[in-house]
Amino acid sequence: MSESAISIRNVSQRYGDAGAPDSVLALDDISLEVRKGEFVCLLGPSGCGKSTLLNVIGGLFKPTSGMCHVAGRLVDGSPHPDKIAFVFQESTLFPWYSIIENFRIALKFQGIPQSEWDDRAMQALKAVGMSSFASHYPDQLSVGMRQRVNMARGICVETDILLMDEPFAALDEQTRMVLGEDLSQLLAATGKTIVFVTHSLAEAVFLSDRIVVMSARPGKIKTIIDVNEAHPRSPDFMLEPRFSELRNECYALLRDEIRSTMAAQRDPQSAGA
Repeated sequence: MSESAISIRNVSQRYGDAGAPDSVLALDDISLEVRKGEFVCLLGPSGCGKSTLLNVIGGLFKPTSGMCHVAGRLVDGSPHPDKIAFVFQESTLFPWYSIIENFRIALKFQGIPQSEWDDRAMQALKAVGMSSFASHYPDQLSVGMRQRVNMARGICVETDILLMDEPFAALDEQTRMVLGEDLSQLLAATGKTIVFVTHSLAEAVFLSDRIVVMSARPGKIKTIIDVNEAHPRSPDFMLEPRFSELRNECYALLRDEIRSTMAAQRDPQSAGA
């Protein structure tokens, strides 16, 4: 087994003071090892703590209990931009700067020598088919094009780990599939470790080396599914019986969790205790 890039041990996250009426236990005793170069999807019903777990890994806040290590370093609630890059659902590009200028800002923040900025940016943009748009501004691009740029920026900073929080959620299905193919190719080419949050069963199966299926809140790991399919992946994988079998397995595992979430939404007094 290859070395762990991310080690999560008994992590729980509570919002508010225990016992308070508005207290919410988002994560409950999560333990997970993510290997170097692995693509792991976090899959679960809305509100189960997928994004919370991603934010713990990224150092955006410190867990209530438990520990998370990234590349052997304890994550203590402070981001580590030298190790981790984020790609979010919403574009985080500065609208008043061109695409190439947005890349320069990211590279400057990471401490990359100025002499390397443009070469790195153009190589990353070329990898996602966006090099001809380097001088454009974000509002001149479609949503799908902006997400390609966000992916390229995550590659450009050359961190070992990429955390992606539903980056394709706002896109139409066809664009999601194309970007999924691109992401699989990038994983094969760069060997990055990727943790990816999604609600899409098909997306999880198509992209993942392992799928972490989470329970309704408070989020726990219900099971982990091995996909065992080499990257890069082609659309032909989706036509294979194994793809349908894995997708159906994910749905069967999540069906009761989704119903539990819906019940908690109808009766908020039963949630977050």
